[in-house]
Amino acid sequence: MMNEKVRETVRAELAEIKKSGLTKEEWPITSPQASHIIVEGRRLLNLCANNYLGLADHPNLIQAAKKALDERGYGMASVRFICGTQDLHTRLEARISTFLKTDATLLYSSCFDANTGLFEALLSKEDAILSDALNHASIIDGVRLCKAARFRYRHMDMDDLEEKLREAKNHRIRIIATDGVFSMDGEIAPLEEICRLAEQYEALVMVDDSHATGFMGDEGRGSIDHCNVMGRVDLVTSTLGKAMGGASGGFVSGRRELIDLLRQRSRPYLFSNALPPMIAAAALAAFDLLEREPDRKKRLWANTQFFREGITAIGLKIKPGVHPIIPVLIGDPMQAKEMSKRLLEEGIYVVPFSFPVVPKGEDRIRVQISAAHDETDLAFALEKLKDAAREIGIIR
Repeated sequence: MMNEKVRETVRAELAEIKKSGLTKEEWPITSPQASHIIVEGRRLLNLCANNYLGLADHPNLIQAAKKALDERGYGMASVRFICGTQDLHTRLEARISTFLKTDATLLYSSCFDANTGLFEALLSKEDAILSDALNHASIIDGVRLCKAARFRYRHMDMDDLEEKLREAKNHRIRIIATDGVFSMDGEIAPLEEICRLAEQYEALVMVDDSHATGFMGDEGRGSIDHCNVMGRVDLVTSTLGKAMGGASGGFVSGRRELIDLLRQRSRPYLFSNALPPMIAAAALAAFDLLEREPDRKKRLWANTQFFREGITAIGLKIKPGVHPIIPVLIGDPMQAKEMSKRLLEEGIYVVPFSFPVVPKGEDRIRVQISAAHDETDLAFALEKLKDAAREIGIIR
């Protein structure tokens, strides 16, 4: 039985979260993840999935998963180095390496695990990590688990990064860690400048490309492709759970020696069950589709441009950029929650983001565009966003 003092402490904290309007609600979905989803029996336009290429319900991925389920079983019931490695895992690692043009790749159950297991395995107290102030929580947690010295540079501020590199000059290994695309704002890291500074100060570069793999850059190889720094980034972490089918699974890809060391020392890799065969098989099918259906990427970017131009014309404030992540900035947690509620009533599924997910005062509705949408969907969304914003008093 829980201690009563502990119970009351937790209840008080939950009450404070509710009072501040920051309670995160969950809505059970009874359909596949697609342009529209079924929630409580209603068909809603889905504007908040990471399903950038619309592959989450693609029949090729479903068929690949079913085939693997029949032939390879449901799960591995083991970690990789005991009896958890199938040829599907090694094929997928090789496929990712070929796609990203890297030496080697290591699969994880998620990119969160990849990021939390990276720094501790590679670095010691003699080393230093230089991390962007707005990096994803998984990078922050990975840095916390490591004994290396920590230098936090101002968000995408290259002058501050250079100053921190000077401060860290006496450390054995220095690694700059950054999101390739920052998930709350859709901002793209200045990777060309980061790589230039890394080369000047003899530092490594690590990029989390979760919100870029599969669709950014000419060949869809992510922000490193988009920023023309292929071959200059030492470690790329990313996910199979967004553009690449939306299920689960993550990876680290990069210099062979670093990947080999992670395979021997990275705790989330060593002590987590191997990725289920059906997910590995579906991920392989997703990489095939990138080559066979390039129009998906083109449709995603056309949809993104259409929506960005439309939301600006309405008069709502968004962060400038080109990415399919489009944060509609509101600035008040209650208004953000009310806008989400109004849109849900009108047939649009979006979620409000408030502190601690984003800084206080930067409350927003984060819209995410997909290749699964068409212009009719997006025009409908723009109309309803305008109506809801007027009703709440965000715009006139």
